[in-house]
Amino acid sequence: MDEARLVAAAVEARRRAYAPYSGFAVGAALLSTGGKLFTGCNVENASYGLTVCAERVALFKAVSEGVREFAAIAIACGDSPCSPCGACRQALYEFAPNLKVILADSEGRRWEAMPLSSLLPKGFGPADLAGR
Repeated sequence: MDEARLVAAAVEARRRAYAPYSGFAVGAALLSTGGKLFTGCNVENASYGLTVCAERVALFKAVSEGVREFAAIAIACGDSPCSPCGACRQALYEFAPNLKVILADSEGRRWEAMPLSSLLPKGFGPADLAGR
């Protein structure tokens, strides 16, 4: 799947966001190495702490369906591309330290791609627990 199609899927997922408190809708489209697509949107909650980001919704959907290897994720939000929060970076790193991350604006008109390692340098993952 090319970047434009992945971004378009994230833009579409963004339209389903539930963000009545922040007004900041986010959509994500996560592509498995096998070519399967999982989308997610942010889901806010009146207690704030129970809010879940779009990236983790997509990731958790994939993992709950038995998929654990990923090639790329596109994230659509705001007037300009925005980056995933630290919790999402860590959750994605757990399964795909070499993930391609595509940051897009809310309409998918502008985007940039980078490796997850540039967003989470010296990340901590399963390999770090090997010598426990």
